[in-house]
Amino acid sequence: MLSNIGNSILFLSVLLCFSIIYYSFQNLKTNKDSITKIIFQLCVLQSTFIIISFLTLIAGFLISDFSLIAVYQNSHTLKPALYKIAGTWGNHEGSLLLWVLILTLFSFFFLILNKNHSKNYRIYTLIFQNILILGFLFFLLFNSNPFSVISPEPKEGLGLNPILQDPALAIHPPLLYIGFVGSSIYFSAAIASMLSNYSGKLFAKSIKNWVLVSWSFQTIGILTGSIWAYYELGWGGFWFWDPVENASLLPWFVMTALFHSLIVLEKRNLLYFWVIILCILTFILSVTGTFLIRSGILNSVHTFANDPSRGIFILIFLSLMIFTSVFVLFKKLKINSYNVNFYSKETFVLINNWFMIFYLITVMLGTVYPIFTEVLNDSKVSVGPPFYNTVIIPVVIFFLFFMSIGPKVRWIKDNLKNLNVILGILFFSILINFLIFYLFKSYSLISNFIIISSFFLIFSSLIDFVEHFKNHSIKNYSRIISHMSFGLLVLFIGLNHNFSLEKDLNLKLGEKITFEGYSLKFEKLYLKEFKNYKAIIGEFEVNNLKDNFNLSLYPQIRIYENPNTLTYEASIKTGILKDYYLTMSNIDRSDYYNVKFQKKPFMIWIWISVILISLGGFLRLFKNEKKNY
Repeated sequence: MLSNIGNSILFLSVLLCFSIIYYSFQNLKTNKDSITKIIFQLCVLQSTFIIISFLTLIAGFLISDFSLIAVYQNSHTLKPALYKIAGTWGNHEGSLLLWVLILTLFSFFFLILNKNHSKNYRIYTLIFQNILILGFLFFLLFNSNPFSVISPEPKEGLGLNPILQDPALAIHPPLLYIGFVGSSIYFSAAIASMLSNYSGKLFAKSIKNWVLVSWSFQTIGILTGSIWAYYELGWGGFWFWDPVENASLLPWFVMTALFHSLIVLEKRNLLYFWVIILCILTFILSVTGTFLIRSGILNSVHTFANDPSRGIFILIFLSLMIFTSVFVLFKKLKINSYNVNFYSKETFVLINNWFMIFYLITVMLGTVYPIFTEVLNDSKVSVGPPFYNTVIIPVVIFFLFFMSIGPKVRWIKDNLKNLNVILGILFFSILINFLIFYLFKSYSLISNFIIISSFFLIFSSLIDFVEHFKNHSIKNYSRIISHMSFGLLVLFIGLNHNFSLEKDLNLKLGEKITFEGYSLKFEKLYLKEFKNYKAIIGEFEVNNLKDNFNLSLYPQIRIYENPNTLTYEASIKTGILKDYYLTMSNIDRSDYYNVKFQKKPFMIWIWISVILISLGGFLRLFKNEKKNY
């Protein structure tokens, strides 16, 4: 029953896409300045149908309709309702339907919210967005159908992967997909802009809020995934340069460059074709990430599938997107010579873009290079944190300095009046760094520079905040919050790296060990039953010998039956200044357990810093919307 409803709606959605494209082309031939009513009606109908199809799949998971293959493979009657719903997008087919839903909603909202912009521009955007929707609908129907049935109907499902049964991961994909898929609308708008000759400031105003929406949600989506990996996978850190993590980071770099370039396009009517390139590149990287994850090319705990046929479909679709966008770009491209003064805000925005492209190329090479070596030489190469840290960290130092100075520089040309303030902030930053150096022992030269540059950005942002507060101006609060939070993020990452403590130990029940000012005792081991798993729980007593401080930690080995899986759950004691982190795993044919103890300074402040970075984006979005009304 649900299968028939879902498939019927998807086929009707295909017909609606064709209808919207047909009537849009017809509307382009008229001399009217308005979009015909039937196009709005078709878009409302299209959005409604896709929402119903998604709710139908959710219903299938909630009532445990195991006639649907997607439900059978990713759910179980004993699963809590939250994880049944999360199972809707916690699999390949359901996540692709979520893609189509977001594509459709962005198409609809762009049409109705950008009513003050050119008719032809909006129509072309609608056409290209619906071509994307059609591509993914065909992918769903003929390759990855979430409403495919299995016969005879099984009485029980296989269950959702236990590591996906987590609140953070339940919300992670929708947040991330709003960022990923949301970039489609300014990909379509960029092509529409070139075809309709709707460029310059008006084009910048039409897409800036859409870039902010996708960037802000992408940031929060990356954060939730990072927090999940921290406590669920037992890795014990904030970022691991996992290939799938990198796939989500690549579009974020380009979104960041794009938003800053849009400011120049709106204020000075410069960099139009560079903005077009960034719009196209953002969505291409989003689809590239999807291709890498769905095809099984990348080896990661995050990958959904290992199906070459799915990868080929996305690769063909991606190639067509690239060919079409590049063809239109070269057909319309005009090389303009811009007279930009070296010491001006425009130059600093361009420098920001160069840094983002450098990060993009570095991360992309580290992610894709192992794939090529395996194909060409049949040899596996691992590119891990040492590569990224060596290449990126020194560049971050310069990036933070430019990020601090850029907002203080005026448009067109500056007269260097702020030089004394800049030098004063730099001196104070160096002083604070040496204070940390003196109080907490020595660390590397590169760490000194990281901390100096991050303090430089934080203090610069605080001075901006005070000046704006004195002048009763809230114009740039969003930028100040995001920039200061980025400085805090880098600072806390630097301090976390330098003052973390990690210890791998093998202990048996009742044993106690002392190391680097701490003692760790394996107190108890017991079994406890939960609703959908059993847990072997260890009780460990941690003593800080220097501060005479003790606490108990309770790591778990969880045993799931549907599917049959063991997971290792960390026990984390989170504090304002540090986290204590403990995992345990059994050693085969032994009374010993492998125990990993970590002290991780400022972890909570790393998460808070990223939330504040995203908050800056949302504040800018609300400010823009308020200005429009």
